[in-house]
Amino acid sequence: MPRVELLAPAGDLDKLQLALLYGADAVYLGGEQFGLRAPAGTFSLPLLRQALELAHGCGRKLYLTLNAYLHAGEMAQLDAYLESLRPLTLDAYIVSDPGVLSRVRAIDPQREIHLSTQANTLNGPACEFWRTQGVARVNLGRELSLADLRLIRSQTTVELEAFVHGALCVAYSGRCLLSSALTGRSANAGACAQPCRWNYAVVEETRPGRYFPIEEDARGTYLFNSEDLCRLDALPQLLASGIDSCKIEGRMKTLYYVAAVTRVYRAAIDAWCADPIGYVADPQWRAELDKVSHRPYISDLPAGSAAVHREDSRYRQSHDFLAIVRAVAADGRVLVEGRNRFAADEQVEVIGPAMRTLPWPLSGAEDEAGQPCQLIQPNARVWLRPPAPLQVGDLLRRERPVDAGWRLADGAGKKLSPQ
Repeated sequence: MPRVELLAPAGDLDKLQLALLYGADAVYLGGEQFGLRAPAGTFSLPLLRQALELAHGCGRKLYLTLNAYLHAGEMAQLDAYLESLRPLTLDAYIVSDPGVLSRVRAIDPQREIHLSTQANTLNGPACEFWRTQGVARVNLGRELSLADLRLIRSQTTVELEAFVHGALCVAYSGRCLLSSALTGRSANAGACAQPCRWNYAVVEETRPGRYFPIEEDARGTYLFNSEDLCRLDALPQLLASGIDSCKIEGRMKTLYYVAAVTRVYRAAIDAWCADPIGYVADPQWRAELDKVSHRPYISDLPAGSAAVHREDSRYRQSHDFLAIVRAVAADGRVLVEGRNRFAADEQVEVIGPAMRTLPWPLSGAEDEAGQPCQLIQPNARVWLRPPAPLQVGDLLRRERPVDAGWRLADGAGKKLSPQ
């Protein structure tokens, strides 16, 4: 079977390196202008050159997002930005605005163009239309079911890309005005404040100031929230439909998310491509995805559904991301950089590329000056002695106790919701 591309997010240079290390065939990232994830790390021109060297150095591809919808006064700024990008060997631009597409074709006509999910492409004739406009690949709307994808594949010859994992949106492929209305930050200009994740209540008009939870629950409700997409269980059907690229959502997610999710889909896609008839999913793959912060998973959407909402949309996460291996000494010791606080005598687990997993009972740590330390803080660097050889880019995590109280977002230190 031909190799199906695995496309992973790269919110910054660190995440890009891990995405490549953990098996991505291509990465997508945003420059300093006109991307749709402004709060995520963005890449200046020098950083883009460095990212290209990393990606192309290991035979992978790099796509740049230019998928914001522009206002009339921004077109001259776009033209200048495209001129500055022309010397770079980017593998494709990801666009959604037809005006942006037309300017790319005028200024940089040799550049490959991919259509963003933000364009809400939901049928075969639409894909064919975009192909006639010079689009090489269409990232289909996240609102599509597996049956929809199969039908579209039969109706177009353009390359097709579909999301396999990550957040869904309350609005059609992110075309949402909620953030702009509540905060002044436009989702369609890359500054979404994600108010669909906030907790809401209702007010009866004759009782101003009294807030009633919509559900009988002490937490209130997340009225606009949706489930997360996880198409691991449906991967054979998705790949058999003829999809060319499987995309992981999450440029604003953590290092741990990028590594853990990418390595699972790398293993699953490789197994299916090697033997579609005899393919059997490894139970470890789904168990690994459950160890990453996520809302309840859904593997497919009903045809015609814009998003799926559930009463219980709390984040789940069974493990905490603790540290990343930054260096390996000649004597086997590893220098790790903390992401969450942990003790030097804890039971942890190491994960690495190719689904490599190793239990590790820690037995002491030394700081960079060689002094013993018992508690490792976020961003601190300490030397540890592992029970087996490790590699730069390996990650340390620990299982979270059932009564952990507040849930932390993948080591980001942000309180999300109570247990």
